[in-house]
Amino acid sequence: MSALTVEPVPGPGQDWDDLVRIWEETDAPEGCKVEIIEEIVTVSPPPSKDHNTTAELLQRRLFTVIPERWGVYQTLGLSLPGRGGIYIPDLVVMDRALLVGPGHTVPASEALLVVEITSRADANHDRVSKVNGYAKAGVELFLLLDPWHSGRPTATLYGDPEGGTYRVLETVEYGRKLTLPDPFGLVLDTGVLPIS
Repeated sequence: MSALTVEPVPGPGQDWDDLVRIWEETDAPEGCKVEIIEEIVTVSPPPSKDHNTTAELLQRRLFTVIPERWGVYQTLGLSLPGRGGIYIPDLVVMDRALLVGPGHTVPASEALLVVEITSRADANHDRVSKVNGYAKAGVELFLLLDPWHSGRPTATLYGDPEGGTYRVLETVEYGRKLTLPDPFGLVLDTGVLPIS
């Protein structure tokens, strides 16, 4: 099953607030992810068991290195209004104090680490649109886990966003180790991650 486009780019008279309202009112089946990617509301099917296991394994490791005041979230909406987006990454690490108050999203620029795990249905969104979106939003670290990469599954760590573009800090094939730099200081053994 692939991602479904719910609403086209806003037409005349539609602005960011209209798009967010459509996003908030989209009634998707339970477990589906509703996002705005490049000004298009999309609905993706629930992630696979391997996808969920990957997120859980990484989340477990992150909790061993982050301060108590930070949280690791799996369904947190990150707003990127300048990029026409609300992304819901597979994992996001953020200071818990930023999640106090009303609303459904927080600015993507506040994320300390964002993790996307590609699915067959939305791999290109993660590889292209979201890499660009997170870089332009100034997210310091973006980890792309890509079990659907042609050839062999890969893990790519992006960082140092400058001028809306990331620098690739490290890319490894699954089975090798990748290091998340400070403030994480975590060596991630990708060999424990399931291959879809």
